[in-house]
Amino acid sequence: MSINILAIESSCDETSAAVISGGKILSNIIANQTVHEQYGGVVPELASRAHQENIVPVVEAALQKSGLQKSDLQAIAFTQSPGLIGSLLVGACFAKAMALALDIPLIGVHHMQAHVLANFIEDPKPRFPFLCLTVSGGHTQIVRVDGPLQMTVIGETLDDAAGEAFDKSAKILGLPYPGGPLIDKYAKEGDPKRFKFPEPQIPGLNFSFSGLKTAILYFTQQQEQEQPGFLAANMPDICASIQDRIVTILMNKLVKASKETGIKDIAIAGGVSANSGLRNALTHYGEKYGWSTFIPKFEYCTDNAAMIAMTAHYKYIAGEFVGWDAIPSARAVFG
Repeated sequence: MSINILAIESSCDETSAAVISGGKILSNIIANQTVHEQYGGVVPELASRAHQENIVPVVEAALQKSGLQKSDLQAIAFTQSPGLIGSLLVGACFAKAMALALDIPLIGVHHMQAHVLANFIEDPKPRFPFLCLTVSGGHTQIVRVDGPLQMTVIGETLDDAAGEAFDKSAKILGLPYPGGPLIDKYAKEGDPKRFKFPEPQIPGLNFSFSGLKTAILYFTQQQEQEQPGFLAANMPDICASIQDRIVTILMNKLVKASKETGIKDIAIAGGVSANSGLRNALTHYGEKYGWSTFIPKFEYCTDNAAMIAMTAHYKYIAGEFVGWDAIPSARAVFG
């Protein structure tokens, strides 16, 4: 009998539900929230309210597309941590109520662990052990993966995440939220070597992006003061140069991690893994260093329930369930 699981993702501003059967994703429905654009960032209270409005139709759509009935489910999974606490509570409470009504077990999932396992949704899949660079608005980590549920963080950011560096750089340049994808768009038309931004000298496998953001701020202020209209006239080259530096920082640490561990199966995951510059760089570095590289489809890079479902599949097999007293956590240790 196939293991059928309904998964719910509500850690930030996407309401998503997915159904997995026998390790295969049958549906993955995502409702985005546009209300935050006018505020230049996610407003937690508005996000949780939108989740309450979206979760029932999203779950119903996921079940309908999967072809399964509620009675066919063996478990309900939900994102337990980390994320916006109000958003997490909506998903957790819905999952508990549905699991209780169906008398089936609950599975709590760590959001970043799920991002890593997005690489297992479709073939080809990485072999164990492999390294995964997980990059998002809130996290930047290098994870050693020895099994579906055996992961160790061997490097992480000491301050800001790569996704935050993209978005805040975009804000400095006067681009609307979310700015990361816009930097990627402009970068495709620019010269990545036109402007030089510093690479932080952080020992080991850890990252830092706060100094880079400051350098970008000072650069733009000085250039605009000396040449009014400089940003608008040079936007593609500036974006390409910023993106090139962020990607280079990430890849240099990944090269170091591969050399230190001897691991050559390399994957990326997280929202920033949708960035074309990073995806191209991983392919290029893979050819240069003889890596086997793995990049999830775009739809599995940003927050989605399919990755929650895939993680829940392995947790079900391992018998890792949570009780009715399980509570979500805004922050949780991973690895």
